[in-house]
Amino acid sequence: MRSRLLPLLIVLMAAVLLALGFPLAVSTAAREQQQVIVDRIDDTTRFAALAQSVTVRPDTPGTPEPPTIPDAPADERLTTLQDDLNRYYEVYGIRVGVFRRDGSPLAQAPGDWRLPTEGEGAQAFAEALAGRRSHDPSQVWPGQRDRLTVASPVVRDGDVVYVVVTDSPTGPMRKRILHSWFLIAAGEAAAMLVAVAAAIRLTRWVLRPVGVLDAAAHGIATGRMNSRVAADSGPPELRRLARSFNEMADNVEDVLEQQRAFVADASHQLRNPLAALLLRIELLALDLPDGHQEIASVRTEGKRLAQVLDDLLDLATAEHATAQTSRTDIAELAADRVGAWLTLAERKGVGLEYAGPKAATGWADPIALSSALDAVVDNALKFTPAGAEVTVAVAVVPEAETVTVTVTDGGPGLTEEELTRVGDRFWRSNRHQNVSGSGLGLSISRALLAAGGATLSFAPHEPTGLRVTITLPRTAPSE
Repeated sequence: MRSRLLPLLIVLMAAVLLALGFPLAVSTAAREQQQVIVDRIDDTTRFAALAQSVTVRPDTPGTPEPPTIPDAPADERLTTLQDDLNRYYEVYGIRVGVFRRDGSPLAQAPGDWRLPTEGEGAQAFAEALAGRRSHDPSQVWPGQRDRLTVASPVVRDGDVVYVVVTDSPTGPMRKRILHSWFLIAAGEAAAMLVAVAAAIRLTRWVLRPVGVLDAAAHGIATGRMNSRVAADSGPPELRRLARSFNEMADNVEDVLEQQRAFVADASHQLRNPLAALLLRIELLALDLPDGHQEIASVRTEGKRLAQVLDDLLDLATAEHATAQTSRTDIAELAADRVGAWLTLAERKGVGLEYAGPKAATGWADPIALSSALDAVVDNALKFTPAGAEVTVAVAVVPEAETVTVTVTDGGPGLTEEELTRVGDRFWRSNRHQNVSGSGLGLSISRALLAAGGATLSFAPHEPTGLRVTITLPRTAPSE
């Protein structure tokens, strides 16, 4: 269990750290780029303010000439702008230029730099010509593109006369991103080491009482009924589980003692009358013609009763006895049991019918399954009033590789609380104490079926009654 729990805890902790680390790394990269973009926007805005005062006759025919501003000669203002661009490029290494509407440079640094004709730079220039600042560039990741372009329009009298474009190298920004990622990765690694150490200690603390509990359970399973657990370590839930286990072990030991006493009385009280009954059947058969169907049926039922008694005694002495399972036609067996109980059902005025395919093979102990069906059908007939129906249905469930036998009746059914207890040994509903029975039939059937890999379950049947389902595997349990 430790080999499964510890990796699970480590994986969960790693997933939590990654879930926190990835968004942090992305937000760090976005923050670094956003800072660069804000700086470039400030720079382009400053250069745009300088370019507004530059008046130069346009080179392209049809382009309106900006109005003259008599503050200083045009050449002097243009020279000032060019000097600022040169100093900016020398200090920061960022290419910058002021371009006319047709893309020709008004001033640029370095002198041989030209506006890109395609890609992100051309798109930013086009957006600026439309009178708005270019959109933020897509996120730059380490190892990706090495330039970042931002453009701003130069507006005069409501018209865009120039566009300021900056083209920044992304190397320093990518280095800062990588440095931040390294710090995040180092923090994640340190947190992971702490998490692994905590997971190891937590696993030991949780599983230590589980190991003790497992050893005690194995002791009881192998016959050491005095095995108990010290409920003084581990999480509170496991301490409560240990106390419950000890209480369960005490109850199991008491029940086993009662069962041994019951088995001794049952073997003494039942075997001798049953042997005498079978002997009288054989004596009666001497006066009947050979092959008489009724006497053969009585013999079969007598032998079945003897086998059920043997199974009960085996169950008391060896709870985990190996069932004699084989490939069995479940549908044929169920139909046979319906036929065996049909006479009693007609006498009580209860409808009893079989529903399902003519053949449905499954892996079962035929005697155990017959005994379980007899117990279930017997209970259904006991509690179903005259005029109501009892149905035994067989169905194959291919997706689950199982065969189900479902017995539904029209009796009063059971409450939710009673459904949780039905099938317990010696338990009977307080509402049906006047009905004959020992309260052992369903519990014995469940134990016999479990030995062969089958299950017995109970559920309400609408509008009234009980639905009992026997689920059997279609293949051998060992396969």
